[in-house]
This record gives sequence, C-alpha cells and structure tokens, in this order.
Amino acid sequence: MKAGTVAVIGRANAGKSTLINVLVGEKVAIVSPKPQTTRDRILGILNEADAQVVFADTPGIYKAGTALAGRMLRTAETAAKDVELILYVHDGHRGVSEEDLALMRHYASVGVPMLIAYTKTDIMPAEQIPQDVKTLYEGGVECDVFPVSARKGRGIEKLRRAVIGALPDGEPLFPENVISDKSERFMLGEIMREKILLKYDKEIPHGIAVLVTKFEHGQDGVCEVSLDIVCEKPNHKAILIGKQGAALKEVLSFARKDMEKFLGCKVFLTGYVKVKEGWRDRENLLHEFGYDEDASRKNG
Repeated sequence: MKAGTVAVIGRANAGKSTLINVLVGEKVAIVSPKPQTTRDRILGILNEADAQVVFADTPGIYKAGTALAGRMLRTAETAAKDVELILYVHDGHRGVSEEDLALMRHYASVGVPMLIAYTKTDIMPAEQIPQDVKTLYEGGVECDVFPVSARKGRGIEKLRRAVIGALPDGEPLFPENVISDKSERFMLGEIMREKILLKYDKEIPHGIAVLVTKFEHGQDGVCEVSLDIVCEKPNHKAILIGKQGAALKEVLSFARKDMEKFLGCKVFLTGYVKVKEGWRDRENLLHEFGYDEDASRKNG
C-alpha cells in the first residue's frame, strides 16, 4: 500500500485547513477567514484500502510580528523538510504575485516532491485558471497544479489520487481508526478558539489563547469542560465578556454545540476570561500555553 506524510504548506488564509478536512472526510482542523488560525502542526489522517496519507496542517506563511508568529513560521518550515510530499496550497482567487512564485520556488527546492492545490475556484472566473497556471510555469514553478474547490468538492478526488500516487509503498504510520494525532483536550481548546475567531473582529482573536483546565467524562454521560480564555489587554477582556456577560455566553454556547458533536455526548461548558498582557512575546507564557519550539512534535 501507499503510505507517507504530506506537509500542507501555503500562505495564510489559502484554505489549507478546509482542504485537509475535506480530504480526510472529518474535521481535524479549525477554520476561519482570519490569518493565523492554525498555530500548531496538526496531523489529519486519511485511511483508504490502498493507502494511508498523513496530512500535516501547518501555520500559514505570514509576516512574523511576535515571538508566537515567529514560532509558527518555523513550524511550517520544519514540517516541509521531514515528509514524503509537499502539498502547496495557493489561493487562486488572489491571482499569482511575485511573492507567491518565490515561495513556491523555495519549497520546490527543498528536495521533496511537490504538488500545488489551486483553491477557491468556485469564487473566481474560470478563464483565470489557465492564465495563472501559465504564469506559474513561466515563473519557474514546474509542479503539477490541481484546481480545486474544497467548499464545492470540485477536483478533490483527482487531487486525492494524485497525492496517494506520489507516495512511496510502505506500512501505515497510524492505526486505521485514528484520524488525528491530537488529543480530545487539544481539540476542545481549538474549537473554542475557532468560535472566538469567527465571532470577534479586528485584533482581538489573534491575541487569544485557550487553556482547557478541566475535561472529565461524568458517569451521567455528560462531559464537564472548563477553560480559560486568555487575552492581552483589559479592554479586550471587556469586549470578550460583553454587556452583562452576553457576548461570552453566546460564544460559549456556539462552542458547546460543536464540542457535543465532536465528543458525541452532552457537554457542560464553563469559561473564564483572563488578561496576560503581551503573552505572545513572553517566552514563559508561550511555554505555559503549549507553544514550544517543538510543539509540532507534541501530541496535543
């Protein structure tokens, strides 16, 4: 059978996590329209009769402005060097810039085979696709390009078979019933962070960390989950909580529904908002919140 690890690389908001969720057939990574949604390397595992593909979802390539952002960039760079295949995800809706070409040439030169998933084709003119593919080849990017729409499911099966075909023969890396390397506790924190990204605007979501402080399966079939939502400024805390706690109650309810779907049971969820000023640039807090340099190798 075919087996191997595929690093999913690309600029922020190119659609990497959405594409992985569709390829795997399960939600293994949170998604939002905001950059820096993915902070860790998360493995999503596709199991088929003739193959096991381990997709490594990496943080989006984004200009580093904090210590946390710098660690995210290094996570993506490291992931690209220890795999059997790179799947570079490009947002076709944005066109092709010189910076895009430079990034693709960089990852194509690391010595690992590479394919390009050209995403979001459902929201762009069809005639732009061949023009952009020509631009890629003329710009020195000689990888196979697969136009896809993860939202519509277009081109997904062709891409899936191409990815499997590019992998070497080998034994499965994980048991066939495993779809991610991350723990339930990790995923609960990610679900909460996803809902904050979707609900709140501007800079607030990027300064948020979520720590699951309690996760217990009760004898009555109800899971008790308690978490801290850490922000950087006192005024951010006020916005997160809202008037008489209304905003916090709404986002907790939003998250609880997804947690129940993920766990397959009822969830009793409580959340507390705390302020840790400038935590994204404080090494001790990055360590406490799980954003270590070797976080990509942790099990969540």
